[in-house]
Amino acid sequence: MKTIATTCVLLYILLGNIAVAEVISQGSESVSTAEHNAWLKQKFSKQHEQLIPVVAVADMLYACNNARKVEPVIFKHEELILRMDRDRLAEKLVTCLGEDTMQSEAALNFGLIGCFQAQLADLPAAERQQKMALVEQAILSLSASERKKSFTQCVTQQTIRYLK
Repeated sequence: MKTIATTCVLLYILLGNIAVAEVISQGSESVSTAEHNAWLKQKFSKQHEQLIPVVAVADMLYACNNARKVEPVIFKHEELILRMDRDRLAEKLVTCLGEDTMQSEAALNFGLIGCFQAQLADLPAAERQQKMALVEQAILSLSASERKKSFTQCVTQQTIRYLK
């Protein structure tokens, strides 16, 4: 069975971020990055805690709507996270998920896909599509607990970017 560190390394290597994969595989971050993230979390801890569930729901909604096309709109992560009312965001996700719950495998997979799509958004389209195909293959090979931990880590990092 793969460990979480191995899973993270696999996903980061698939994304082409070998330097991050090496850091994760060693089980530590560089001091400057770790210190900076700790400073951000301490300074903005209340905002960080409030923003994490919004980012998670936004990632799920983003990928769900792209797959199921419930809304005739292509959402942007930034708009969902920073501009949409939290209750409206949750309602839209519930509508998109339909019979699936927010704790379902489908919602978790949508969350992972949405989070990685956000991380890869600045890449050229061809490269982004190639890497997302690899991410989706990797997601299929992970257990539910590994996917939950990966999603938590992804959302935490994504949230930190919004605090900078």
